[in-house]
Amino acid sequence: MSDPLLRIAEALERISPAPRAAPDFGAAEAFVWHVEPDRLEPVAQVNRVDLPLLLGIDRSRDTLLTNTRQFARGLPANNALLWGARGMGKSSLVKAVHAAVHADHPGLKIVEVQREDLPSIGRLLNLLRGAEARFVLFCDDLSFSHDDQHYKSLKAVLDGGIEGRPENVVFYATSNRRHLMPRDMIENERSSAINPSEAVEEKVSLSDRFGLWLGFHPCSQDEYLAMIRGYCDAYGVTIDDATLRAEAIEWQATRGARSGRVAWQYFTDLAGRQGIPLT
Repeated sequence: MSDPLLRIAEALERISPAPRAAPDFGAAEAFVWHVEPDRLEPVAQVNRVDLPLLLGIDRSRDTLLTNTRQFARGLPANNALLWGARGMGKSSLVKAVHAAVHADHPGLKIVEVQREDLPSIGRLLNLLRGAEARFVLFCDDLSFSHDDQHYKSLKAVLDGGIEGRPENVVFYATSNRRHLMPRDMIENERSSAINPSEAVEEKVSLSDRFGLWLGFHPCSQDEYLAMIRGYCDAYGVTIDDATLRAEAIEWQATRGARSGRVAWQYFTDLAGRQGIPLT
């Protein structure tokens, strides 16, 4: 090959390099999917909380745990959409459930996929299809705007097209929206389309493809305080009930919200003031 042709070939290789080989799935329990170039990066330590510390979401916890255990055992299982109030433990539940099931089924892996990388999902499925491990694909904070076509890529995971979703893959997503799209966008489609019902159906049918819909709702004050007490007991932070109640309610008032996330933020401040590391 002449020098000019060689340089052209090398330039094309740099622009579009060959996909990397699949990683050693036995080296880690969690991976993150990246593109340009396509690769699965192992995660040395997953950021998560223990399942018993997630309070006030018992029904969703038990349902997702059962579904994940079925999947890990090679039995039929559904894709799951965890939707609802912010800060109520949707993504924490996915990671905690994976950890609980992985303890008994080490072949179960979790792979995080960013929403903006959904167009590459077909390539990821091809990479996972032949692996011996089983995979929970996890997309956090999934939502779409009116001009976003990424939702069409997601159908490859939920329906699988002609080839079908790999038997060793299930998809879990979290969203603040039940139908993954803003209500005003759905209403706009209904009012402006030539065939309103078909236009809306195209947009909302994506969420219908999840076999499990798990709703998360704002917690009560008692649940909020119980979450903080649970964190204190788990990490050895000592505080009397009256002081905890007064401080936690004041903390909640300054945030203008009450949720599991706000409970953890108050507890983090409390542990820091007492000089107790959260390890």
